[in-house]
Amino acid sequence: MNTKTLPFSKNQLEVITANVPTPFHIYDEASMRKNARAMYEAFAWVPGGFMNYYAVKALPNPHVMVALKEEGLGGDCSSLAELKLCEAVGITGEQIVFTSNDTPANEYQKAFELGAIINLDDISHIDFLEKSLGGQLPELLCFRYNPGPLKEGNVIIGKPEEAKYGFTREQLFEGYRILRDKGVKRFGLHTMVASNELNPDYFVETAQMLFDLVIDLKNELGIQIEFLNLGGGIGIPYRPEEKAVDLAYVGAHIKEAYEKTIVANDLGPIRITMECGRMITGPYGYLISRVLHKKAIYKNYVGVDASMANLMRPGMYDSYHHITVPGKEEGPRKVYDVTGSLCENNDKFAIDREIADPEVGDLLVIHDSGAHGHSMGFNYNGKLRSAELLWKGEGKYELIRRAETYADYFGTLDYPGLG
Repeated sequence: MNTKTLPFSKNQLEVITANVPTPFHIYDEASMRKNARAMYEAFAWVPGGFMNYYAVKALPNPHVMVALKEEGLGGDCSSLAELKLCEAVGITGEQIVFTSNDTPANEYQKAFELGAIINLDDISHIDFLEKSLGGQLPELLCFRYNPGPLKEGNVIIGKPEEAKYGFTREQLFEGYRILRDKGVKRFGLHTMVASNELNPDYFVETAQMLFDLVIDLKNELGIQIEFLNLGGGIGIPYRPEEKAVDLAYVGAHIKEAYEKTIVANDLGPIRITMECGRMITGPYGYLISRVLHKKAIYKNYVGVDASMANLMRPGMYDSYHHITVPGKEEGPRKVYDVTGSLCENNDKFAIDREIADPEVGDLLVIHDSGAHGHSMGFNYNGKLRSAELLWKGEGKYELIRRAETYADYFGTLDYPGLG
């Protein structure tokens, strides 16, 4: 039987639920910090210092961001709200990389105001950015490279040649030529072609692809790339039988490629950065729910008080999230569909899944909700956004986002009797 462990006991959860009603997400702070440190240890060799720009979209809560900032992480932003969150917690300047693909002028203006590294997604965005900034360009600019058929993607982002992101190789060279001729002095290069990837060699191959590209850019245009952003995409073991990506392996093999390519061709020092979010926080979030109903018709169902509005990934991507019934890990098991109450048949956390057989009123924990969980929530059927908690260990926790109320939900409506 494949299982996953929890950082808290059933009794500790029951104490929490007496004060914070289910459903809610709870995040294990100590484990997130430890994970962030492990990544920096794997890339301690990087000249000028490694930076992981935490993908704010994964878990955009300032309390979590403060903890990660203390571990040396920056912020990877793709919207004005995410820029504002970084600013609020003191992540500014080149600790931010701003990557966006259909970007209003005011968002570019805010990124420029903060001194963020602006990473352009299309060659036409050069002119748009220049106009947005009143006829000027930043001293440092970066481009997102889409290698097309040269690199495989995966189901979440899709095939690179079918994805909406980035420059072609030809556009990349033309874009850097334009920047050079306009007086831009500093250059970065970025790619991101897969998400939730568990093959460690994928990231080594991505690094080698960019290292080779740096040589071609230097030879053809005479420009020096200052940093390479290898993107994010390091996956997490959602299934108990899966293995986490070996960060030490990835770091060591990228170092070998760096020395063989960048150092050997006297192109350095070039900083290496990444923008992992899911890998940092994903495994250490838990959606806590309670069993409301059990139903037996053509199949057996367990209905819980959480729904797809709290965790979209299973319904959107058919993604696996492990399920634990605290206190019954060693008890009898039964095959169920685990469902929420939305008026959508894909509102299911599991289909034909053997789980510990719960009773009505039992707690049920859905694992690995620490990335793209609460942040992808929505209000369909009038569902209210849930609370978020930070687990401090030894029975201690902090409420870091209260649950929405109906006053919040109706607050944008100007209509009598609602609130």
